[in-house]
Amino acid sequence: MISVPLCLCVSPLLLRDYMNDLELALRAARAAAEVIRPAFRAGMEVRYKDPDQPVTDADVQADRVIREVLAGGRPEYGWLSEETADSPERLGRARVWVVDPIDGTNSFVAGIAEFAVSIGLVEGERAVLGVVCNPITGEVYHAVEGGGAFLDGKPIRVAEAAEVPRILCSRSELRRGELEVFQPAFAVQALGSTAYKMAKVADGTGHAFLSSGPKHEWDVCGAEVIVREAGGRVTGLDGAPFRYNQPRPSWRGVVASNGAVHDAVVAAARGIR
Repeated sequence: MISVPLCLCVSPLLLRDYMNDLELALRAARAAAEVIRPAFRAGMEVRYKDPDQPVTDADVQADRVIREVLAGGRPEYGWLSEETADSPERLGRARVWVVDPIDGTNSFVAGIAEFAVSIGLVEGERAVLGVVCNPITGEVYHAVEGGGAFLDGKPIRVAEAAEVPRILCSRSELRRGELEVFQPAFAVQALGSTAYKMAKVADGTGHAFLSSGPKHEWDVCGAEVIVREAGGRVTGLDGAPFRYNQPRPSWRGVVASNGAVHDAVVAAARGIR
């Protein structure tokens, strides 16, 4: 039996409000996908912000398209995006869009269709809305707090318990041997993009996802809502929930799961050096 954390009580009026924001977020994600799709495997120029952080014109163009849609529809909301210079102005806003125009740019550059447009909405310090869209496969995940989680408009639920649960991870962390602490109790599967892996936990493809590397709010925010609404759980490596719209929007590591294996994954993660 999977333990499902209790949701905050969401009034019908607030839920309707979130659904209006969701329509806007879905429109923005699909507009970004139209920009990204033609650039996939098209020999684009790649620049590097850091040694392991590529950026392409598609990242920048998708970011601009998303902001035009979201800020145009909700000018009173704050904005935090991987591809936009951050401003402390967002800290004073009641609601903040948190965006990664291409989460998993390494996969995008490598021609691997395991990346996603990720859009989240934060109210206060809590993620309340999420959209994760894979422009190549056409998968569109969405959720709002209190409204359930969906893939292509159909309800999804995290996986039930299994004799050998499947844990999703990044290729780089698998190559470094960081997932050895989970074997043979877990089957390990590499997949690109933090948001996409979290969405795959929400739809039951994997029982858990773990990364011990540096993460930012835009990597996790939208997908967290989808996992929670599918009956799962998302925390840091210490098992504590995330707080969003922080002055420094980053932390080390993330664990997303079906809830049933969460504590075991957190405990095993202490063995990762």
